[in-house]
This record gives sequence, C-alpha cells and structure tokens, in this order.
Amino acid sequence: MATAVLATGCAAERAPVSRPASSPSPGACPTAPVDVVVSVDQWGDIVSELGGACAAVTTVLASSSIDPHDYEPAPADAASFSGAQLIVVNGADYDHWATDLAATAAPAAPVVSAAAVTGTAAGANPHLWYRPAAISAVADAVTAELSRIDPAAAEYFAERRTAFTTAIQPYSNLIADIKAGAAGKSYAATESIFDYLAQALGLVNKTPAGYQRAAAAEAEPSPGDVAAFHNALAANQIDVLIYNTQTEGSIPEQIRAVAEQSGVPVVEVTETVPPGEQSFVAWQDGQLTALAEALGVRS
Repeated sequence: MATAVLATGCAAERAPVSRPASSPSPGACPTAPVDVVVSVDQWGDIVSELGGACAAVTTVLASSSIDPHDYEPAPADAASFSGAQLIVVNGADYDHWATDLAATAAPAAPVVSAAAVTGTAAGANPHLWYRPAAISAVADAVTAELSRIDPAAAEYFAERRTAFTTAIQPYSNLIADIKAGAAGKSYAATESIFDYLAQALGLVNKTPAGYQRAAAAEAEPSPGDVAAFHNALAANQIDVLIYNTQTEGSIPEQIRAVAEQSGVPVVEVTETVPPGEQSFVAWQDGQLTALAEALGVRS
C-alpha cells in the first residue's frame, strides 16, 4: 500500500553476513564447507541449520530495515554471488534482484527457489516462509542440493535435515494446537504476510476484499475499504487482528486503534526476522504463542 513503508528504526545493514548454525551438530564436517548465498534472512537461518559446519552461509539481506522488494544490490553482493556453489532465493518476485544476480554472477551455481519448489507463480503471495509446507519443501531441496554438490558429506546433511525436523517440532506442535482449538475463527490483517500460516491454522480471512486487493497491489485502499475494515472490527465480526509492526502509515495505525477500542485482540507479526531473535523457529514460536493466547487456545 502507498501508505505503508518498511520501518527504518535501525540502521540498514547492506553488507552480507554469515550466521552460524544454532542447533547441535550431528558431528564434524568431513569435507570443506559448501559456499552458500541466501537472499534474505527468513531463509538464511534455515539454510544455516541445514548446512551446519558443512556450509558457509552468507545472507545478503539480514536487516529488518531494508525492503527486499525494492533492494538495489551493491557490488559486494555480486562478489558474494560469484563465489557461490549454491544459491537460495525466495522467488515469486519477492527478491528478483537475487534471481538476476544468480543468473549473471553465478550462472553455473544451482538455485533453490522457494517459489519454484512449491509451485508458487509470480504475482502470488510471496511470503512463503509463513507457509509450513514450504519450510519442509525448501529444507528437502536444500539438503538434496548440498548432498549433490558434496557427496562426501551427504550423510552429514541427512543428519542435519533430521535435526532440523526435531528443532521445528515446537513450531509444528503450536500449529496443530491452534488448528485444533481455533479452526473456523476469523482474522483480518493489515497486510497479507501472515495469510499462508493463517490458512494452515484453519482461520477464516475476514479482511474486507477491497482492502485485500489494494494491499496486494501496494495501492492506497479507498475510504470505503477502510470504513468496511473499521466497521467489521467495531461490530466484533473479527476474532483477531494480525498487525505487521514493520510498517508505518496512518491507515494501519487507525485500523489497530479501532481494533483496540473494540476489544479485538491484536497480534503483532513481522515480515523479516526482528533484531535479537535467535533463530527462525524462535521468531515463529513467539508469534504463534501470542496468537494462541489471543484466540484462547493457550493461556
């Protein structure tokens, strides 16, 4: 939407960063690590968990203050891509700059695209890290490529994949608990980032259709669309409001204010991994726990 821009509360971190894996290693890496470049931090932590000591993972965008949609790569980014043995991108036009860099700077390197492995077309909702099935699909694809690139470490990568399944079990359990206790309840959202996960939870999207179309087109919602949103909240037709804290703008803020005045719980979510979060799983668990409490599934 024209009124919502990515917040810039912290300084932009344009330099690629490497993040070590946080889960216990199944063992020492038997070979030299595979050089992996990941476009955005939402996938960077996952790839680090899967690669462990056998992957040197560089994440290009590791700051919540940079909008991946509009990012302009720096020369250092091209240099990072040129040395990559594996590239992981989101796809679906979310990080088109990374797809372009992969083609020009590292044409021989295989690319794992979350959109490609999930069959998500360009123009569809690109926030695939909020889709539980996409997490597993990308994990499988990354593990397969790492094992193909370095067959001597295939057993190690298989062990890492198993360890990752164990690490995300609390996340999977939360999804199952919320779905069992709250399926059929309604939500509305100031943006579509959480929609995939809401669908997996069995929640019903009651965001006014006109507002949804405007948000998807990054356009200004009409006064009628905003009024419809306010009225639905005021009439308690919505069980919970999903609010992206990484956006600024008077319209989302007004919607939140109406929800709070109407007694509708507000659950804060973010598009990118917030500063200070230890891992992708910790980030997602925190948001899901807040949602479970708002819906009365957990106290």
